[in-house]
Amino acid sequence: MDIKTASALRRLRLVSAPEAVSFLVLLVCSVLKRTTDFNAVPVMGAVHGLLFVLYVIFWADAWYRARWSLKIAGLYFVLSVLPTGGFFAERRLRRETENAVDAAIASRARQEQDGAVKA
Repeated sequence: MDIKTASALRRLRLVSAPEAVSFLVLLVCSVLKRTTDFNAVPVMGAVHGLLFVLYVIFWADAWYRARWSLKIAGLYFVLSVLPTGGFFAERRLRRETENAVDAAIASRARQEQDGAVKA
């Protein structure tokens, strides 16, 4: 796995937790709007909308670069629309990103070693 793939996974991971938090805060703001005079839904709706759009863009990039199966790509998308799903996505993506970085480092070391042997 190359470094661009690892970067795509990292971007998706970094936006997944804030997207989940914004979703939960938006739900709380929705309840408060109906039970009190407090109305932060327009602001939180915009914040959550922006983070969700970023998540979808980064998800599509990660799907393309990591060559996920439809099942894995679907899982990450479903997690984005569940109130706490972003936290589970972040945890899973952290492991996947670490594995991708380790693979990229090992690949680069093998290439350097092969270059040293040939020289």
